[in-house]
Parts: sequence; structure tokens; C-alpha cells
Amino acid sequence: MTTYECFKEKVEGRNIHPETLLATDYLNHFNEVIMLLEMVPDMPDILEDCKEWQPKSYADHFRDSGFSDRELAIAAYDHVPERFKKPFEETVEQMNTLALLSITRTDEAFAEGRPEVAAERARAGSRALQKMIDVASAIIHGGHGTFDQAQIDDMMAP
Repeated sequence: MTTYECFKEKVEGRNIHPETLLATDYLNHFNEVIMLLEMVPDMPDILEDCKEWQPKSYADHFRDSGFSDRELAIAAYDHVPERFKKPFEETVEQMNTLALLSITRTDEAFAEGRPEVAAERARAGSRALQKMIDVASAIIHGGHGTFDQAQIDDMMAP
């Protein structure tokens, strides 16, 4: 039995997908910044909380979480098949970039005295991140696909 097959058995019945060995709980890290960005138009001071958000690796997320199977999720990650791991990591990197860019662009608009532009940038960032969460979730559940840079640029167009 391969290590991958062993992990497939270990994760059976857990909140870790038995084929991909990935857990959707990781996406909560991004749901946090999505929620904060959604609140910025009505509560501009929330941008300060957004600015504290930082990318977090899969393992770091689980180390810091209360997820009941966090040690298993961390261990299984080293055995995620490349056909899932590569698109997942590419999507996560795109989400990290998009989240930080959204926060920066929103902050710049506020600094320029354009609160209506800042609000729209926060909304656009939140919507774009939600689309990317859907892609990451599909990968976690055995699907394939990522966004290319042109699609990301289109989502972030002012």
C-alpha cells in the first residue's frame, strides 16, 4: 500500500477529502478577508482590520486553528497528488495576491479622498476572491482549474 493510499484511509470520514487529501477549512482564512472587505463600504474603519490580514500557508493555518483533524491535515498535505496540489497552490497564490492588492488599492483610494472608489474596490476584491474560493473549493473536491492572469486582471479592473 502506498503512502497516499494510507492517507486516503486515514482521512475517510473526516473533513478532509479522501481523494485530494485537502480540507476546505483552509478556505476560512480567505473567508475572513472577504467578510472584512464586504464591510468596508459601510464601515470604512474596518480597512484597518483588512490591513492586518496576511497570507498564511496551509500548514500554518491548521497549526493556528481549532480544526479537530489539524495534525492529520498537515501530514496529509505532503501527499496530495500533484494533479490537485499544483492547481491548488497556484489558486492560493492568486488569492493571496488578489487579497493584498484589493486591500492596497482600497487604502489608496481612501488616501486620495475618494471613498466611493474605495468602496467599489473593496466590493470588487470581495467578489473576485469569492470566485476564486469557488475554484479552490472545486479543486479540494477533486476538480481541476485555475484562473489565468488575464482573468484576474479583468476581475480587478477599476
